[in-house]
Amino acid sequence: MQKITALSATLQGKSDAALIFSEVNRLYYTSFPSTDGCLLVCADGYACFWTDSRYTEAAGKTITACPVADSTDLSGQLNAIFKEKNIKNVLIEADRITVSAYKKLCNDLPGITLDDSNTLTELIESQRAVKSEEEVQYILAAQKIAEDAFDYILGEIKVGKTEKEIQLALDYYMLSHGAQALSFETICVSGANSSMPHGVPTDKKIENGDFLTMDYGAVVNGYHSDMTRTVFIGTPTDEQKKVYETVLAAQTASLAALHDGVSGFDADKAGRDIIEAAGYGKNFGHGTGHSVGVEIHEEPRLSPKTKQILHTGHVVTVEPGIYLPGKFGVRIEDMALITPDGCRNLTNCPKELICL
Repeated sequence: MQKITALSATLQGKSDAALIFSEVNRLYYTSFPSTDGCLLVCADGYACFWTDSRYTEAAGKTITACPVADSTDLSGQLNAIFKEKNIKNVLIEADRITVSAYKKLCNDLPGITLDDSNTLTELIESQRAVKSEEEVQYILAAQKIAEDAFDYILGEIKVGKTEKEIQLALDYYMLSHGAQALSFETICVSGANSSMPHGVPTDKKIENGDFLTMDYGAVVNGYHSDMTRTVFIGTPTDEQKKVYETVLAAQTASLAALHDGVSGFDADKAGRDIIEAAGYGKNFGHGTGHSVGVEIHEEPRLSPKTKQILHTGHVVTVEPGIYLPGKFGVRIEDMALITPDGCRNLTNCPKELICL
């Protein structure tokens, strides 16, 4: 109820109500996962959730934040509420609604001004960015599964096994040890393939002399975890050790830069400067991190392109990397909770170079 109440309060002075159709935002406000539904939140505190007959019983048993109703006559019920409450202006999720769905809403809700600006998106993103203690605990539970999977997979990585085999072993471990789902399609790339930050696992076999990068996470109660570890098979060369140590130093620097009030630009720069000083600036093309929650990529971000400010309660990844095309790549990633004077690292896995 607190999340819906908070959104209702922010609507005051901005709009009469908000309509939320996206699956992820419905989940955020109701804690109920479904592929169908509509959540109405009014500035006067009223809220209601509609869904079809596949979910009405389960939703009624699960959702305590607002009433649940059948969506058979959704437009009729919305129009009745809008008339009763004299609602004229309604915010919609402009970034998540299709053109056809928008046109249908305009047709179904005559006399209602649908605000298709970014206002509702910004309100929701701002609210979702600050995690409650309960949300942090869900993220930690998801992260614990991922960390246990890392401990397990170290014993499974062998020369001759394929990237796909290791990926599937990671996925199976997480799904069979409490994960509701995978945070995203697991990245498991080795050797020259590891130079692709979002490379797709292949039938390539693990060889001596390979870096193996694993980027993956688990979902618990709708909340995601995200971690990356790069291990080595055999004995690394001086160049490989230098790249790994440079990435680790950059990641450590960006973590140390995190605190309430720091910009995502400065947190990114703390690590990026180290990579550039080592001569690998052109080999680090992506941002240092992003927020995590009911989606794997949320706002704010750590990037040379952002002006966003990090605040207490934000959970962000810190994942610099160096990628040498055709040779190898290294990425190291933790999640951190921003605190008033620093951050709390939510990842409890070794980061020193592991050679198998």
